[in-house]
Amino acid sequence: MASIGEYIRQQREQAGKSVRQLAEAAGISNPYLSQVERGLRKPSAEILQQVAKGLRVSAEALYVQAGILEDRPGDSGVRAALMTDPHLTERQKQVLVEIYESFRREAEPSGTTAEVIAVTREPHEEPPADERPADQA
Repeated sequence: MASIGEYIRQQREQAGKSVRQLAEAAGISNPYLSQVERGLRKPSAEILQQVAKGLRVSAEALYVQAGILEDRPGDSGVRAALMTDPHLTERQKQVLVEIYESFRREAEPSGTTAEVIAVTREPHEEPPADERPADQA
């Protein structure tokens, strides 16, 4: 597996950006980014998030390459992209992730609707009245 620096360099080159352009887009110094790409520095999760924004790629992809997150089979990075979108409120992010996960589950015929709702809801969140069993509504 390539190092995180090599991966960032490959992504930068595919995006057609120079080190200086990416550093500026990510809000980090040119020398620091150069050191990361050459493997002389290990970037923090915060720096990786800034670099991901500069490259317009998923921060989760960089976290996996850096060994911060485990690679999850079948995860396209949609959740991570939604969660890092600065234009969405926390509630909007939560709803979009729930919708996305429900579509994913439809493709996998396992579990009932009640199980899907239970999995996607926050543990402390009370289900709406229309989703409660008849004896609890």
